[in-house]
Amino acid sequence: MGHLYYGNLPDPIEFPDRLLAHLKVVIATKLRRHESFTMSWRNAADDEGGRSTLWIEPSIPLRFVFGSAAPEPLHAPTLSELANRASSTAGLTVDLDAVIPFDVDSGKVAPPVAIP
Repeated sequence: MGHLYYGNLPDPIEFPDRLLAHLKVVIATKLRRHESFTMSWRNAADDEGGRSTLWIEPSIPLRFVFGSAAPEPLHAPTLSELANRASSTAGLTVDLDAVIPFDVDSGKVAPPVAIP
């Protein structure tokens, strides 16, 4: 499991490494463009229950920490889907249980994707 440290939150937010790798690309792209957005997810039942939302914006510090030293291969369609959600008025809603497929040629990282 990976962790997202955001602003002055006392505890990191836990995400599966594979999902966190995709979120990192989408978030970094949006922030590089000085675009702010919301990111929401359902809390684990054994945690707080309910759901959480963050306001992601360039002036708030964040750090991505991965459980694995090896980088996750990225799946281009998933990056596009997450980027489209982040650009919507509803913001980026993240499914912590989503299975992100590997490309057929799983030995390679997907080529760079133009994120809307």
